[in-house]
Amino acid sequence: MRKASMTEAKHKQRLFELAFGHMAMQTVSTAARLGVADTLGDGELTGTEIAAALGTDAAVTTQLCSALTALGVLTQAESGHFRLTEVGALLRTDRADSLNSFTRMFTDPAIQAAWRELDTAVRTGGSTFGTVFGKSFFEYVGGDPELSKNFPATLRQSAVQTAEALPHHYDFGAFGTVADVAGGNGAVLAAVLAAHPGLRGILYDTAAAVGMSEGTLAAAGVADRCTVVSGDLATEVPAGADLYLIKNVVHYADDERAVTILGNIRRAMPPHGRLLIVDPVMPDTVDGSLPDTMYLSDLHMHLIGAARGRTRAQFEGLCARAGFTVTRFALLPAPMAFSMIEAVPGGGEH
Repeated sequence: MRKASMTEAKHKQRLFELAFGHMAMQTVSTAARLGVADTLGDGELTGTEIAAALGTDAAVTTQLCSALTALGVLTQAESGHFRLTEVGALLRTDRADSLNSFTRMFTDPAIQAAWRELDTAVRTGGSTFGTVFGKSFFEYVGGDPELSKNFPATLRQSAVQTAEALPHHYDFGAFGTVADVAGGNGAVLAAVLAAHPGLRGILYDTAAAVGMSEGTLAAAGVADRCTVVSGDLATEVPAGADLYLIKNVVHYADDERAVTILGNIRRAMPPHGRLLIVDPVMPDTVDGSLPDTMYLSDLHMHLIGAARGRTRAQFEGLCARAGFTVTRFALLPAPMAFSMIEAVPGGGEH
């Protein structure tokens, strides 16, 4: 029998890792749901001690922690004590940059049920979440206690990452007033205003969303430079800004809704205004410019019935239909993997 080469063994190991991926997911998901990271905190404990704190079986809890160690979530000393790695520490719920809710949302049983029908989606071209549950993803989220908590928290975490990167990668100082459309609790706008003391802001979202903004804006020391307005972006957008920012919104909208929203921004914008869209932009071919998770996310969006990722040409087409001309694309630094799409009034169907 021919002995496999080192290269062949490496290829087989990679395929094993991919086939075992769902097991790794469930291992990390279980750790997040049980609160292993919060139990460990800054200290170290044996599997038996962790089990005692969690009220779980000592032997299987130790197996779980060993698997988490192999995955790089924990580290284990010769004494047998486990400790969080920097990766595992992101599962703690007491961190501002916690990814606990993010992990729990994407590993939720409802999400996995939609993914189990991926082959159906590939064969038919349809989404799967509505077929499995008889209602849209957003309707389901609204009635599920776990997802209704973790989905908004995941969006807030995305906003935190945007807030860290965006103020330093776009020339906000060239404008007088920026309107953050669908700006949620104001985390991104607060960061932009804090980095540019001469700038004023308008925060616009539903009443429920902007209702959480007071503390965010006050903590950043920018409340006196920000006007908070509530409304429906699919109906109208407030005037008064020369830069309109919209992030992680077009990504979730089908083409018609996206054009409606962008058209409302165009009508509110002065002739010299600018539009800045922050969303994933998919390359025409898989060229290594985006992490592999973005392609999985693109499939995920299709399965839950949201819009799929768009290419540059597709964003240009949407903007043209809404009365904009795209002037620039720029990729934000990792781990964002989102792009800035700048556009100006002009051209298209507006």
